[in-house]
Amino acid sequence: MSTLTIPLFPLHAVLFPGGALPLRIFEPRYLDMISGCMKEDKGFGVCLIRDGSEIGKAADTYDTGTLIEICYFSKQPDGLLGITACGQQRFKITSREVQSNQLTMAEVTLLDNEATCPLPEKFNSAANVLRNLFEQLGYPFVKMEKKYDDASWVGSRLAELLPVRLEKKQYFLQLDDPIQRLEQLSALLEDLDIR
Repeated sequence: MSTLTIPLFPLHAVLFPGGALPLRIFEPRYLDMISGCMKEDKGFGVCLIRDGSEIGKAADTYDTGTLIEICYFSKQPDGLLGITACGQQRFKITSREVQSNQLTMAEVTLLDNEATCPLPEKFNSAANVLRNLFEQLGYPFVKMEKKYDDASWVGSRLAELLPVRLEKKQYFLQLDDPIQRLEQLSALLEDLDIR
């Protein structure tokens, strides 16, 4: 396992490896962070906020997040910077330091990505729900490579897209077993009566 020092972007969102997250950037610390990442061709970490806000004082985050790369950027009509963050690999924070501009730098240990895992037949209905969700989504999801036969990919995308509490999404991110994740997501689909 390798370690990196990366800037963190605390959000009220959970992103998994293989996922995409459109973001609008307006705070100076994050504009500087994005600029630095693009110049150095490096990524940053997306972490769910445990306590605090996306703006102002540095927020407290969960220790497991996702290293991202910037796969698209543009200036928005309102003058803000728009980027699409593409999830690469989960990490665990080992230490963090808040800088004077309230940007958090963290030393992280990268966690191995889940291996491709054939989707068991009993989860075909979950894959169909995901397929239906994708048909209703615009950019960047229309451009995403679809892997409906991979249990890890299906579970990760469902966890990102289903209307469940952020703490539950974080729990799914921290799970290391794609089949266990899908078992719990399938139960959630039944509870939500989504088919």
